[in-house]
Amino acid sequence: MAQAVTTGTIAGHVKLTARVRAPLPSNAYPARTIGNHSAPAIPEIRNVIVYLKDPGFRGTLRTTKSELRQENETFVPHVLAITRGSTVEFPNADPFFHNVFSLSSSASFNLGRYPRGQTRGQPFTKPGLVKVFCDIHSHMSASILVLDHPYFTIPAVDGSYELTNVPPGQYTLIGWHERVGERTVMVRVEAGRTAAVDLTVPVEDAR
Repeated sequence: MAQAVTTGTIAGHVKLTARVRAPLPSNAYPARTIGNHSAPAIPEIRNVIVYLKDPGFRGTLRTTKSELRQENETFVPHVLAITRGSTVEFPNADPFFHNVFSLSSSASFNLGRYPRGQTRGQPFTKPGLVKVFCDIHSHMSASILVLDHPYFTIPAVDGSYELTNVPPGQYTLIGWHERVGERTVMVRVEAGRTAAVDLTVPVEDAR
């Protein structure tokens, strides 16, 4: 006898209604050249996070170890989403010193300066938005969104996203971008079904 399905899925596409440049770099600053290498352009859709707001998760929160590289005077990726209790490693891939620090209320830390080939890690124990910087290169920044539930994702390059294993109920679905903040829509999840929800995020012109 087949086991009854007790959770549902939310899936759809995220559409950006304005773009700053084509291709748009992974942050608000122009790409920089280090030697003969330039920082790769990352589609702006990869800087969006789709997640549920306060879903009341009561299960065991799985933690991860992620990586946010310092490469070509850029944090790669520019945006990262993790669960509370997870650790982020910050390897230095550039031929000079970098530093990683944050003064955010959810995580205030300073990893100090370290050279190419070294990495330092930081655990994130509180939910919230953490802005990360390098005190040597003022143009470098990244955003880490720490969530106390597993219902989040970063859309694929084509804008598609999917949140799985969501308990039935009424939720607020959020599409977040650092320049425009939250865009929300209500969604109802039913067991064994997929709720189709498209999000529009009006990315503002940064010029």
